[in-house]
Amino acid sequence: MSRALLPGPLPWTLAARVLAGPKSRLLGSTARAGLLSIVLGVTALGLAMALLTGYQEDLVRKLVGGNAAVLVYGLADSAATDPLPAVRAEPGVESAEAVAFLEGILSAPGGEADVTVRAAAGGGGLWSAPRERLTAEADGAWGAVVGAELAARLGVAEGDPLRLTLLVFGADGPRFLFRSLRVNGTFASGFAEFDRAWVVVGEEAVRGAASDTPRAWEVRLADPAAAPRVAEALRGKLGEGFLVLDWRELNRDLFAALELQRVALFVLLGLIVIVATFNVASTLVVLVRERRRDFAVLAAVGLSPRRLLATFVLAGALLGGFGAAAGLGLATLLAVVATRFELLSFGPEMAEVYFLSSVPLRLAVRDAAAIAALALAVTVAACWLPARRAARVDPAAALRFE
Repeated sequence: MSRALLPGPLPWTLAARVLAGPKSRLLGSTARAGLLSIVLGVTALGLAMALLTGYQEDLVRKLVGGNAAVLVYGLADSAATDPLPAVRAEPGVESAEAVAFLEGILSAPGGEADVTVRAAAGGGGLWSAPRERLTAEADGAWGAVVGAELAARLGVAEGDPLRLTLLVFGADGPRFLFRSLRVNGTFASGFAEFDRAWVVVGEEAVRGAASDTPRAWEVRLADPAAAPRVAEALRGKLGEGFLVLDWRELNRDLFAALELQRVALFVLLGLIVIVATFNVASTLVVLVRERRRDFAVLAAVGLSPRRLLATFVLAGALLGGFGAAAGLGLATLLAVVATRFELLSFGPEMAEVYFLSSVPLRLAVRDAAAIAALALAVTVAACWLPARRAARVDPAAALRFE
């Protein structure tokens, strides 16, 4: 065979002929079923990884948006120290403000609900609650911004009155604190826990209660990924009188569970891809048996067993690569459609369990690369045995009996 008839590297040319030649049975019904199974397996694995990645990224974004990237808590021996100047001077810090978190009961004509009250000195900037919405009204009621689902549950809208009851534990024992509020807006963070049970008020509205609670400061960063570095730097600056935690430490168990789930799903759904590749391997076995004469002729004219082996390995790699590419493309398309139309959305009860009202799907590059590598690796491994059988064809015997 001349170079004119077989341009390019010989094993590649032969692999292409094996896959798409006029006498090839590799793309018959059996092989198409095997190829389709690879595509579906890769698609299922890609969608599972996209679901976990989208869930984790959206959860991080909303956790950081609601609780800031770094939290600083004042301990008992730091009562006279204000950490804000040192915090704001740290590189990477975008803003910082003092906050207090209290538990209470919010009452309205339509009902009542247990709530978490976030009282911020700066007006709750992390919650899109401008300070002017949280000031006192002429009738003595304080402005408040409530979660959208909480407002719907209580049946209130902007301008409606609310009654807040707080149980405060001070030096002289527990006592009740009552405040009149007025709805000056709602927020929808997409995080069910916040939207269903959080109320944002100014520090002045609960000054008496906030003074009896541990002090805390929220730190917002330009890059939330830098939270561990910033937290470590603040620990060195502020000393032992303050407890500094970043969002990863605050949610370590949650993200450890998600990472374990990611690995488990990759392994379990990867079994689908592994099983699918053996359909392709069985087709190659049949092909080797049916075309022994062709391989014997190639061996007789000088094609080495190594090159014949490389031909079948390349054929398997090409087939696995095509199946992986098609599966990843389909997974990406389905992920975009599901995210665009919010196909994975939950009702209020399920949203409380999963923390989010809807889950976007995002197929990360690292996940796509891992899936493609798995599909290629197992396809090549499954094709190794039939490739070795083809390489061991005895030209004399094959030409004599075939």
